[in-house]
Amino acid sequence: MIRITKRKEMPLSQSMAIRGLSIVLSLVVCGIITTILTGLNPIDVYVTFFNGAFGSARKIWILLQEIAILLCISLALTPAFKMKFWNLGGEGQVLVGGLATAACMILLGDKIPNPLLIACMVVSSIAAGAVWALIPALFKAKWNTNETLFTLMMNYVATQLVAYFIIVWEVPKGSGKIGIINQSTEAGWLPQIGDYKYLLNIILVAVITVLMYVYLKYTKHGYEISVVGESTNTARYVGINVPKVIVRTLLLSGAICGFAGLLLVGGTDHTLTTTIANGRGFTGVMVAWLAKFNPFSMIGSSFLLVFMERGASEISTAYGLNQSFADILTGIILFFIIGSEFFITYKIKFTKKTEEVEKANV
Repeated sequence: MIRITKRKEMPLSQSMAIRGLSIVLSLVVCGIITTILTGLNPIDVYVTFFNGAFGSARKIWILLQEIAILLCISLALTPAFKMKFWNLGGEGQVLVGGLATAACMILLGDKIPNPLLIACMVVSSIAAGAVWALIPALFKAKWNTNETLFTLMMNYVATQLVAYFIIVWEVPKGSGKIGIINQSTEAGWLPQIGDYKYLLNIILVAVITVLMYVYLKYTKHGYEISVVGESTNTARYVGINVPKVIVRTLLLSGAICGFAGLLLVGGTDHTLTTTIANGRGFTGVMVAWLAKFNPFSMIGSSFLLVFMERGASEISTAYGLNQSFADILTGIILFFIIGSEFFITYKIKFTKKTEEVEKANV
């Protein structure tokens, strides 16, 4: 007889050991599958996997930049998910933030000084993301609509908005692309710190991480988010205005997503596409869940996911394999990591049938 019971709380050292073991097991399975399907030496594949993230100084900076963007979006989604508001609209909120940034760069780039232009970009991107998240929040607060479907649909609307304005601003006409915005003047490009192209993005996201940790753990708003997430009835009983908390939290969530759009358009890509978010709005959900909504733990989970993506891409390039094989390896590793959370949250008890019969007779 097998019984599954929920654990009270597992020590951090034990939970980390389980996660580490799951990663080791996943690598063993990946090695076996690699040998069977391709005949490649799994050790060589793992070396290539590692080199994809750390093979050069440039690759390391790209890795850190992508970790920063994914972490920023994950932090944005965290307050909403902790409140059990299933905000799956991060993708769209990032897109409209990027759209607002691109609009400022294109329309105001040669009309106002660069510091003022960057200030306009910051305000407009944050406002755009906040408004995009506010719409489903208001419907949820007033009419209790399904936020999962609502936020998903907002992603499609945002994608089509971006696609429309790409055609309006396309350079050259008929190309269907904007190209690098203000390439000659660099108007609206976020400043570079020294020789490090992505350092500013990394610093800004680090600051947001600290602020989000303080906000969730030590402020009244963070406490109200936790109570609403546990039970809306309890929150109402203790005098918390639940609709107000929903609206306020989604404004914050959307604002940070919009800021991530600013970092992408103004800080790294300097252009706008419908795929600029690159699925991070959904990957961020996994990052937040794996980290149990702890902003500092999200650094580790963001690193893990980005590291696997970069490594898998390097494998495809180095060995001439299609991207599907790299995705298979990534999926196996994720499966083991997510599966380990079951053993951290629950424990399995094996009991003899005679013992169960005796208990029933008593």
